[in-house]
Amino acid sequence: CSSLAIGTTTGYRLFSLSSVEQLDQVHESNEIPDVYIVERLFSSSLVVVVSHAKPQQMNVYHFKKGTEICNYSYSSKILSIRLNRQRLVVCLEESIYIHNIKDMKLLKTILDTPPNTTGLCALSINHANSYLAYPGSATSGEIVLYDGNTLKTACTIPAHDGPLAALAFNSTGSKLASASEKGTVIRVFSIPGGQKLYEFRRGMKRYVNISSLVFSMDSQFLCASSNTETVHIFKLEHLTDSRPEEPPTWSGYMGKMFQAATNYLPAQVSGMMSQDRAFATVRLNISGQRNICALSTIQKLPRLLVTTSDGHLYIYNLDPQDGGECVLIKNHSLLGSEKMEENKENDLQPPVPQSYAATVARQSTVPSTSTMPGYSEDGGALRGEVIPEHEFATGPVCLDDENEFPPVSI
Repeated sequence: CSSLAIGTTTGYRLFSLSSVEQLDQVHESNEIPDVYIVERLFSSSLVVVVSHAKPQQMNVYHFKKGTEICNYSYSSKILSIRLNRQRLVVCLEESIYIHNIKDMKLLKTILDTPPNTTGLCALSINHANSYLAYPGSATSGEIVLYDGNTLKTACTIPAHDGPLAALAFNSTGSKLASASEKGTVIRVFSIPGGQKLYEFRRGMKRYVNISSLVFSMDSQFLCASSNTETVHIFKLEHLTDSRPEEPPTWSGYMGKMFQAATNYLPAQVSGMMSQDRAFATVRLNISGQRNICALSTIQKLPRLLVTTSDGHLYIYNLDPQDGGECVLIKNHSLLGSEKMEENKENDLQPPVPQSYAATVARQSTVPSTSTMPGYSEDGGALRGEVIPEHEFATGPVCLDDENEFPPVSI
């Protein structure tokens, strides 16, 4: 939650989110137009880019040095890419490819996954476990939890009745949040066991398309945004633990009476009544636009960040004690023509010819059109798994090497 990457019709841009008042542009590239996927490996110089011009090709760049590390082509359109310091996951509509990020070797191809037209999947950013979650059904809300390190299925979670719309791990990979296409209920499960820990009701008035689910880094809050104007923030706490300490007020008394009454109601009804409501909310001044959210700490204070598809970044203050309506404190335009001259000069610097990345980025002797049987733990080559068409360096590319991809300092 310290940087923002956006794809545009002219290329892609990377921003640093270290300040509320000033939005620092780290990098801008216009080499590839119509970028619809751009994923950055945390605050390193590694970015993965996919464009509408070549929707089946993934390009891996070291943007600070201006070099391409490698590129892979797949059998159909790339719908999403997820990465941590251990794994790089490429999601197609009916298959998932898992690469070892240290050398980009294809470790596993998960074939014949249920139709996943949006490329919905989530990867734990904690590379110690590298759990991957993706839909196990096109008609129900079943989640497949896959261990990206052992390359085996950990469990399946019957999360919702309807098809899934959103998935998100917390920072340690110990919790997984999910929402269905109805968008009324959000559930949180323990990982890797799959037990339900929390259930939040976003609303009952109308179905919505939840486009973004995200935990705060400390896992205390969960944020959900949709195609409506309201963003909900839920607090992950067990209310039953704090109720005995509440002062004997009329509302507290009625709350206990209400809770007791649920014991005599059908399980489905009482479950609905005991749902936790939103701890904090944001009412956006736009509706119907796709957006993504992040809960971050900027300048030592908790903030909610909302980026909309029209190219704006909204920053709100979040009260971690009392919640309530979050206050808008800054609105940044991400598509403005103004650029810092320093960034412009950095963009124009030629790549360093003797750099390691430039050396290993030379075209391999293996033709890009060739295909080879893929490596798989369970004999996938016998099932006809094919390694994607690729151009790759002749030596090991230590993509997780901090010396090769150090954090970018502004």
